[in-house]
Amino acid sequence: MKTLLGPFTQILPMTDLSLKGALQDEQLKVIEKGGVVLENGDIVAVADYKSLLQRYPDSEIAFIDTPMVLLPGFIDCHTHICYDGTRNRDYAMRIAGKSYLEIAHAGGGIWDSVTKTRIADLVTLTENTVARANRHLKEGVTTIEVKSGYGLNEESELKMLRAIQQAALHTSATLVPTCLAAHMKPRDYNDSEEAYLQWILQELLPLLKQEQLTRRVDIFIEETAFSATAAASFLQKALQQGFAATVHADQFSAGGAAVAVNAGALSADHLEASTEKEIALLANSDTVAVVLPGASLGLGMPYAPARKLLNAGACVAIASDWNPGSAPMGDLLVQAAVMSAAEKLSTAEVLAALTLRAAPALQLRNAGQLVPGYIADLQAYPTADYRDILYYQGKMKPVMVWKKGELVSI
Repeated sequence: MKTLLGPFTQILPMTDLSLKGALQDEQLKVIEKGGVVLENGDIVAVADYKSLLQRYPDSEIAFIDTPMVLLPGFIDCHTHICYDGTRNRDYAMRIAGKSYLEIAHAGGGIWDSVTKTRIADLVTLTENTVARANRHLKEGVTTIEVKSGYGLNEESELKMLRAIQQAALHTSATLVPTCLAAHMKPRDYNDSEEAYLQWILQELLPLLKQEQLTRRVDIFIEETAFSATAAASFLQKALQQGFAATVHADQFSAGGAAVAVNAGALSADHLEASTEKEIALLANSDTVAVVLPGASLGLGMPYAPARKLLNAGACVAIASDWNPGSAPMGDLLVQAAVMSAAEKLSTAEVLAALTLRAAPALQLRNAGQLVPGYIADLQAYPTADYRDILYYQGKMKPVMVWKKGELVSI
């Protein structure tokens, strides 16, 4: 049975837009008084509401009787929402002026989250992940990448990825798992970084394949994590095993983006320290440049050079980096709206960065646009003008969210 949703004051299908480079708002396709026909969780048609009434007279009508703007569901292509505990102590120290290294030496940082997550049981991690995913879903984020990386040993990395797998059964949101066992060399591992990465490749990844927990890997390239040389070798071998790759790149120092591009990674994420060299490399590649304004807000650091990346011709996505340390807010739209003001990003560029341009970072070929044949992931905002969504700096939230054609109730 087909369902006709509408009429919406405006529909932004996010179609006919390039995947790379700068965008002007005039390029946004806006369907006035539009509708969407759904069937079996997919989009059948998107057009003027009256024309759809004539073309699909037998459809069930889901009537929208107030001003609404319809968009595709957002895609958050970089999160760490599977964890236990908080790092509020870290944050208090940071805003009091302590440095990243001072906080780490005082027992904070990533290792603090590793310690707390290792202690947590599978049920706790699953429940935490479901709760955060459902909050995201309520705010219009229908697809969420979720990383491990607070386990850093076999037992706890498997526990995290099993929790993500279990959480996917208890939320309507689509969860895309990624193995980030290469987040940092664990403090209780006494061999070299190369030996630790070899352990991941030879011992852990085969187990992930066996349990079908994920086919994606990530690695953090930084002075406090893994060297560019070790990471390049790791990525090459992971790709040979059939894993897709993404990279934490250029957060505090440049160099990681080049490794990501050379490896053919799906995305290079962070990029706050990227220089003109890295910007040019990303612009001339198929690697998505994923910027994470939440981390900049949490750390009090400059934003990634999103404007320069777009002007150079890169594909730029915006993700939340929701994590217990640097980006605990987890509000994707607020972060994107605030960054758009700082980096002078057009509404078209921001909305594209949250939808169709985030999709290739997760190899999604049927999400991020309102197109016949795509999954019916939709969100509706209580306004007659799409420009209000960023104007209110993320405070305006969707009042209706559909996942695979079903109205979500959370």
